[in-house]
Amino acid sequence: MTLEGWLDARRPAPPPVLRARIETALGAHMHDEAADHAETLLVAAESLVRALLDENATSRGSALDLLAADALVTYAFEALSEQPAHLPRRAAEAMTRIAALAHEQTSAGE
Repeated sequence: MTLEGWLDARRPAPPPVLRARIETALGAHMHDEAADHAETLLVAAESLVRALLDENATSRGSALDLLAADALVTYAFEALSEQPAHLPRRAAEAMTRIAALAHEQTSAGE
């Protein structure tokens, strides 16, 4: 199943403007065929969060990107839950990667 098809099957569906931002963040990966989309979703979320941190984006204008990053992480964890035997390890790895973004930002500012 393509990532686009997988996202189409999620309920409830996100509002159209959020779905469009998610699609933009995923780019050509929307058409990737894979049994496990978690990594693609997580990489897209990391990219959005890294860009927000790099730009010190704290205004209302950043809200859609922040919501899209949150949705991508949520979807990544939903995808991870489809392989329950691997969920604890992969979820811990995902959380570590997300937390590392803040550390990267702090280290870059020193």
